Amino acid sequence: MNVLENFPTVAVVILNYNGAHYLQQFLPSVLASTYPNKRIIVADNASTDHSISIVQANFPQVEILMNQQNDGFAGGYNWALRQIDAAYYILLNSDVSVTPQWIEPVIALMEADDTIAACQPKLLSYYAPEQFEYAGACGGWMDALGYPFARGRVFDNMEIDAGQYNTVTPIFWASGAALFIKSKVFHAFNGFTDSFFAHQEEIELCWRIQLAGYKIFACPESVVYHVGAGTLQKGGRKIYLNFRNNLMMLVMHLPPKEKYWKLTLRFFLDALSAWKSLLNGNTAFFTAVAQAHWYVLRHLHNIKAQNQLKKPLKSLQGVYSGSIVWQYFFKHKKTFAEIVEKKRS
Repeated sequence: MNVLENFPTVAVVILNYNGAHYLQQFLPSVLASTYPNKRIIVADNASTDHSISIVQANFPQVEILMNQQNDGFAGGYNWALRQIDAAYYILLNSDVSVTPQWIEPVIALMEADDTIAACQPKLLSYYAPEQFEYAGACGGWMDALGYPFARGRVFDNMEIDAGQYNTVTPIFWASGAALFIKSKVFHAFNGFTDSFFAHQEEIELCWRIQLAGYKIFACPESVVYHVGAGTLQKGGRKIYLNFRNNLMMLVMHLPPKEKYWKLTLRFFLDALSAWKSLLNGNTAFFTAVAQAHWYVLRHLHNIKAQNQLKKPLKSLQGVYSGSIVWQYFFKHKKTFAEIVEKKRS
């Protein structure tokens, strides 16, 4: 493991919306972080609860930024980070408990390689700490059709952490629940896409960064524990944003030779999933997917293509060349290792 010779400035930025109970519960672990050259900032997205008074009364060493409206994850972080000067940003969800030395190994890794733009720690479940957590597990991947998954999590299957993914390795995307990113890179790429609001904006940014030649890494020596679904609870809005943003991302970044046939297939597979849910009585899921498809179709010609270099998806790190839908639902392979690593061997 690389050892830090100096400690570049780090800003731990917690975007908060009505998360007073999480701030009360988890800020003490963040404040106990041993990294010496850090600032801890709560960027409040126009909360209507008592978040601000909780921080002011109990955590006076924490800085506060107050937005006048809720701009979501994407817009909220873009607004906040424009005001913060540091060499590194750590975007940390309010529902994350960190370990004392979670910052040092990641910064050491990123300091040792100028081409590493972003990184994530190992994410374990707060309520089931022996298993990986949904929002990134041990490093995000993408399959050939644009479905995100992770080392330790495929669809809704979370693996037990037995050290099987404890290698430092390049990945496709780093989780927004605990995202380390070099500030100069974040600003050079104009941050997140505001219109995503929430969900998969970190994947889209990581895709953009990779297209420019930078690398994204997972650093499992750093460990944090994530509650999950802390701000936007499971439901129609969450489903809508996930499906809509994922398809928008494909429109933005797939080269023309891949874009149209993959989008057609994705619309078909999404619709299949929606109809199956409707037949099972889940009208909210069906409606959310239908609304997501309708949005993308209506705005198809207004979504700006970003992949000017026409780089195919498979040329990037952390991409599985097959379909996780096929492997998971038809071949009944439930783990990352079964799907990806067996294919390599």
